[in-house]
Order: sequence, then C-alpha cells, then structure tokens
Amino acid sequence: MVGGNKSSITDFILVGLFPEFQHSIVLNFMIIFVYILAFLGNILLIVLIWGDSRLHTPMYILLSQLSLIDLTLTSTIVPKMASNYFTGKRTISWIGCGTQSFFFLMLGMSECLILTLMAYDRYVAVCIPLRYPIIMSPRFCMHMVLGCWIGGSISSFIHTVYPMHFPICGSREIHHFFCEVPVLIKLSCEDTSVYQLVVVVTSIVLLVVPFSLITVSYTLIFLTVFRMNSVKGRKKTLATCSSHLTVVSLFFGPNIFIYMTFTSSHSAEQDQALSVFSNILTPMLNPIIYSLRNKEVVAALRKQREEKEQLGKCGALSGQEKDLGLGLRGILSLTVGLS
Repeated sequence: MVGGNKSSITDFILVGLFPEFQHSIVLNFMIIFVYILAFLGNILLIVLIWGDSRLHTPMYILLSQLSLIDLTLTSTIVPKMASNYFTGKRTISWIGCGTQSFFFLMLGMSECLILTLMAYDRYVAVCIPLRYPIIMSPRFCMHMVLGCWIGGSISSFIHTVYPMHFPICGSREIHHFFCEVPVLIKLSCEDTSVYQLVVVVTSIVLLVVPFSLITVSYTLIFLTVFRMNSVKGRKKTLATCSSHLTVVSLFFGPNIFIYMTFTSSHSAEQDQALSVFSNILTPMLNPIIYSLRNKEVVAALRKQREEKEQLGKCGALSGQEKDLGLGLRGILSLTVGLS
C-alpha cells in the first residue's frame, strides 16, 4: 500500500495530444502511421548508406547519424504516447519522465550539432574542394560525430537533473504528450526565473549559434555556386544544399520558437502543434527530402533493388537446376532398374 501511495504521489500525468479534440482516435492513428513511416524511412536510409561503399563519405556518414537521431527521437515519444492513449493509463513515473526528457534533449541537442557539421561539410566541399580530403578526413569526421553525441549527452544530463528536482506543490498534470523541460518548469511552485534565463542562454548556444553558422556557410556556398561555370555542377550542388536547408528550417524554426520564447505566454496547444511538426513530421520528411533530391541515394536504392532481383532469379534458377537434377537421377535409376 505504501509503495502504491508513493507511486501515485511521485507520478506525473500526461494529458496527451490535444485532449479536447473530438476526433482524437483519428489523430492518434495518424501520428502512429507517420511514426511507422519515419521509422522505416530512416532505417532504410541507414541501411543504404552503410551497405553501399560509394556512400562511405563524410556527408553520408553525417546523414546516417541524422537518421539515427530521428528514428530514436520519434521512438522516445510516440510509443509512450500511443500506449497511454489506447490503455487509458496516462501516468508516467518520475524516473520515466526524467529518462524521456534526457533522451529527448540529448537527441535534439545532438541534431543541432550534426546539422551544423553537415553545413560545414558542404562549405568545405564547395568552397575549398582541394582541401576537402585533408579537412574532412574519416578520422576527423568520426571525432566530430562523437563530440556531438557527448556534447548533447552532457548538456541534456544537466538540463534533466536540475529541473526534475524543482518542488511541485500543485497538480502534477503535464499539458503535453511527453515530458519536456518547458512544460515541467510550469508545474513548479518555486521561482524558476534564473533557470529560465539559463535555458535561454543554452538555447542561444545550441540553437541560435548553430543556425547562424549554417546561414553563414550557405551564404558562402551560394556565392561560390553562382560563380561556377559548369551548369551541371551548379545544379547538383544546389540540389544537395537545398535539401539540407529544408531540413534545417523544419528543425530550427519550431525549436527556436519553443525555447527562445520560454518565458512567454504561448499556449500548450501551440507547444504541442510545434512539437508534432518538429519531432514527428520532420523525421518522416527527412528521408524523403534527402532521397528524392539526391542522385547517389536513389542510385544506391536502385542497386539494392537490382541485387535483390538478381538473388531472386538465382534462387529460382538454382531451384530449377535442383528439380532437373532430381529428374535426371530418377530417369537414370529407372534405366538401371530396367537393365
């Protein structure tokens, strides 16, 4: 009984996604469908990149990391949201809430840094191509990727442990469909203005600064592209860069609004809508954006399909050869028997 009371006191209640919406079951099924597409699309992109030696370059290694982040990010949010909705159990434990918040922040912060690295990679490839193999060496690339994950983990740990210890005096209802720092802070009965300022400063470092660096990188890239003599090279570069810029806009736009206006009075519905767009829809769109506009990825997909078709044909031929061999054996044994 004591354990049960303790659990009920420390648990949080997730209100869910747009609880007042009349057709919530349709909305939840749509979110699950989008999640499945995002999961499969990002898995496919990772398999294509790591399965094709032609894609073992810094740009595609970084893209595979982006896909890994996206499929993990959606998996941190959607399964719990769907489970709560369909079971009717809206609670999440204190540890569960902290764990979800930690992984969400770690993945989000790592994605900021990965997207910045991707912009730097394109800048070096387009603006100083002769030095590209030296600067973007495989070792440097892997060190940078590792740095992104470590940096995101450390920052996330700090911003999870600290706010989780704020006292909560009133309702433990979280007006969201997952545990996130801005909504957790709203539950506290303590003055959190200092911590809110810390969050804004962190957002400047991890959102505004990377976004500014990306903007500068692509400004220099476009200036270089417009001076190119080769029309084909110009089109290829613009196709790759426009894909990345689209992803950057989809990711940074909503997150800058949520975290940079932390102290403002935007509603829970606005936070939920932006979170759905940034953390569920965008991970589904990323593989589509990169695959449709990228000839190398499309070529790798065709290669995989052709190899499967060839394997299927080889399997069918081997089956026919086996049947033919059995038939010949039968005829031979019958002939021996008759003789």
